[in-house]
Amino acid sequence: MTKTAVVILNWNGRKFLEQFLPSVIKFSHEDAEIIIADNDSTDDSLIFLKDNYPDLRVISNGENGGFSKGYNDALVHIDAEYYILLNSDIEVTENWIKPIIRLMDNDKRIAVCQPKLRSFYEKEKFEYAGAAGGFIDKYGYPFCRGRLFQTLEVDNGQYDDVCEVFWATGAAMFVRAELYHKFGGLDNDFFAHMEEIDFCWRMKNEGYKIMYCPDSIVYHVGGGTLPKNNARKTYLNFRNNFFLLYKNLPSNQLFVVFVVRLFLDFVAGLKFMSEGGFKDLKAVVHAHFSFYASMRKNYKKRKNIHHKQVTQMYTRNIVWEYYIRKIRLFNDLQKGRFTT
Repeated sequence: MTKTAVVILNWNGRKFLEQFLPSVIKFSHEDAEIIIADNDSTDDSLIFLKDNYPDLRVISNGENGGFSKGYNDALVHIDAEYYILLNSDIEVTENWIKPIIRLMDNDKRIAVCQPKLRSFYEKEKFEYAGAAGGFIDKYGYPFCRGRLFQTLEVDNGQYDDVCEVFWATGAAMFVRAELYHKFGGLDNDFFAHMEEIDFCWRMKNEGYKIMYCPDSIVYHVGGGTLPKNNARKTYLNFRNNFFLLYKNLPSNQLFVVFVVRLFLDFVAGLKFMSEGGFKDLKAVVHAHFSFYASMRKNYKKRKNIHHKQVTQMYTRNIVWEYYIRKIRLFNDLQKGRFTT
């Protein structure tokens, strides 16, 4: 068994492999096996790898099943104690693996951990997809230490403490392999977006911890597969958010949360319409109907989850805090409002 395997999921990402694979190899080869999981790419990614990295292990998936299925299909072929799910658009730094593996080795209750995620293009700032650890409010809106909605903080060392979080970024996710397989890995039906939040929430429902380790730093491009202003991304975000709420919330919270979310999604739809984002408005409506059509399937998944009140959930509405109260920094949120 390999102690640690860095697994990079690739789909038509030749330019990212060419740009970032050298840093991954340079700073990882002594600590982990490096593996490329290819999601049936139609560019010259595989030719590039064969010509330039012939000794690198490549697992070829038979289809592009998205982020979730892509990893699930590949990881069954990898025997390791820890997986590091690493996006192809990540630049790693020296000693990025050891601190997190050491942390997880010392606490078997840690299922998942993430490094500090900073922006590749603005290296002094945190990056949207994970920053200094992910959180979620009672209505399912995700945010991060260092990132509330579109506001990205400059990293001034304000989040340099090892701490428990609600979810860890899927861009650079360290996960205990045994637990990954025991609890079914990422949910294939998510395809992409929020599948890491769903997985982390399931781990928390089982009593495990999700951690953030600032001693490991990586830089993320972001939006490599779907850019921010994309109706497909809007659809996946809204649909998958309902998926994870329905699967993971305790029964006594479901009705109230969904009533509030229906209203908030209606407001979001009006905002898209007022800004001329008719494709996004259509995506929100489509997301809702897709969720309703999938309820029976998600109910079967829900029955296999041991629901409870989990830690690190924000008990207020982050939308209200950000847009009405104008709170822009994570540290300005009321600390007593996180469940313990």
